[in-house]
Amino acid sequence: MEALKEMGYNPQVSEKPQNLEGYQGDTRKQTAEIVLPRRQVGGASNDVGFKRQANGTYTLIVSDYDSGSCFGKKKQSQLKQLYAEKKSIKEAKKAGLKFVGKKQVTDQKTGRPVQRLQFVTTR
Repeated sequence: MEALKEMGYNPQVSEKPQNLEGYQGDTRKQTAEIVLPRRQVGGASNDVGFKRQANGTYTLIVSDYDSGSCFGKKKQSQLKQLYAEKKSIKEAKKAGLKFVGKKQVTDQKTGRPVQRLQFVTTR
């Protein structure tokens, strides 16, 4: 939820799965507990959903149209990265660490710039 909000979305959350809405306002067969309403995704988009699985993880539900445009690989990658950061920060806090920022460094193997999360101990 935090990652979606940081990306500018206002997700709708429900305990029970809700049907997703298509770009014409039609009700789709797919259901999800977390829904990004189509108006937040793009002009001619469908709802984007996140379906809770039995093991507690979520599966992305995105139409072919939206995965090729408004909610494509770049946006999905950004969401995964933000989610991983938020999760790491929460886990670090439980371990007695405080998040202090990000630092861009060069990956020794690939030579590409990467961001590293920085923490300090609080105990």
